[in-house]
Amino acid sequence: MDPEALARRAAWDMAFIRRFMSVFGPVSSIFDFLTFWVMLSLLHAGHTEFRTGWFVESIATQTLVVYVIRTRRVPFLRSRPSLPMLLVPTGAALVSAVLPYTPLAGLLGFTPLPVTFFLLLFGMVVVYLLLVKLAKKRFSRAPHAQSPRPPSTHAERLERHVRRRAARFVHHAVRGSATESNTRPQATPAEPSDVSGGV
Repeated sequence: MDPEALARRAAWDMAFIRRFMSVFGPVSSIFDFLTFWVMLSLLHAGHTEFRTGWFVESIATQTLVVYVIRTRRVPFLRSRPSLPMLLVPTGAALVSAVLPYTPLAGLLGFTPLPVTFFLLLFGMVVVYLLLVKLAKKRFSRAPHAQSPRPPSTHAERLERHVRRRAARFVHHAVRGSATESNTRPQATPAEPSDVSGGV
């Protein structure tokens, strides 16, 4: 991870995770459907070829995308992954591509794929990673992308808990006070005669 990511302790934020999934999940699904179209329309794949192609594409995109989402910087140019981080996702993608040509292919229900598929797969992976990079850039600029600083003391944690529990009541109270101020009759200024008479 980048030094700035390790400088402060991270906090679980389920709302942030939901927003992250709602952005990047559909991007992944788009390329799954694109793979379906390539296998059925361009390669006219049967059941076994379709299963094999989807397996290879899924492993390739879902492992290599780690290089893009792991950092806010430009991957490889301004944020280089460690050697294990470099070997594991790349190795998983290579194993999935080689697996249909091994003796395990029959056991797993796979079959060798044509070279055309791998050429198309390479192009799809490149476009997929670029699209994720663009989506990540726009997502990181949004206000909700800034993760809140986790509370460090018991008092801060207690205060955060109380504020979170009271947020909906405070919202209603503010709205109620605004309504009352709008409906409350306005006091009229005193007439000069009243002021003088009271002196």
